[in-house]
Amino acid sequence: MNKKQLLDILRKDGNIAGNTLFAPILMHFIAKFAGGDYARFASDYRFLVEANLRALEYFDIDMVGLISDPYRETSAFGARIQYIPDGVPRCLDLVIKNAEDVKNLNQPDVYKCERTRDRILGAGLLSKKVNGEVPVFGWIEGPMAEACDLAGIEQFMIMTMMDPDSANILLDKCVVMAKDFARAQIEAGCSVIGVGDAICSQIDPYTYETFVKERHREIIEYIHENEALVKMHICGDITHLFPLINDLGIDILDLDWQVDLQHAFEMLGPDVIRCGNIDPRFVMDKNKDEIIEACKVLCHSERGRKFILSAGCEIIVTTPQENLMAMRIATFTY
Repeated sequence: MNKKQLLDILRKDGNIAGNTLFAPILMHFIAKFAGGDYARFASDYRFLVEANLRALEYFDIDMVGLISDPYRETSAFGARIQYIPDGVPRCLDLVIKNAEDVKNLNQPDVYKCERTRDRILGAGLLSKKVNGEVPVFGWIEGPMAEACDLAGIEQFMIMTMMDPDSANILLDKCVVMAKDFARAQIEAGCSVIGVGDAICSQIDPYTYETFVKERHREIIEYIHENEALVKMHICGDITHLFPLINDLGIDILDLDWQVDLQHAFEMLGPDVIRCGNIDPRFVMDKNKDEIIEACKVLCHSERGRKFILSAGCEIIVTTPQENLMAMRIATFTY
């Protein structure tokens, strides 16, 4: 099965000859699985690609990707990043400290900045290695997440209330970055772009509608214009946002374990491919038979619908390999 055939399946439904697609979020887990650490995974595209290819071969996953951490764009905007061998890279600076910083923030060139360029190179190498056999998904930060990375969560939330003009200027600059970075990864070979905007699960519908919704729509439409699909990822419970995101044209929506999948189907409609939503702690802690049974039940309940089996968020690094394999087995045995 080649990339075009799988993309056709993704656009139509989530099954391959009766088997559910399997695409867990893999970062620290596959860095360790491939014999390296998180610092190397996040800083060297060659090792990130190698880790994804090993996971593809061993766990028979249906998509490979470039997700590593939230600070690629933040680094391009000027923040210093510290790599941690056994943890997510740390952002050492707040680039935005006041309204004047917002006005003076320059738009980076994603091809010239080290960390964005590293991901673009990864997109090209990974696409070359899989040779169109499976989709490669790139990754960008959503505008709200990136604004919070640049200014700090608390400070940016205060900005939305006390200085909405500056908040909107910063969000618009984050949209430009998101579009530039998405286009670069698509041109390098990605057929799906993940959009990570986790902070949106923590804001109320009014704030989402006021500051984020139309910016999400702009990014999604831009990715579609560049002939790629959109995989939206918002950690946590986003049930309260369903009435606002159901008309955005999202292709694949990651749903965390707190979300009721049936309710999501009813609210979002049959065209959105829902991806999830086994609790990552369950995958880490339970035995393989319990995992197979839980995933079989979930796959069976989603039969005939657009659905991809995954954990609700990233597979935890200490998850036993046989537990992740149990999820793959379940897609063939429900």
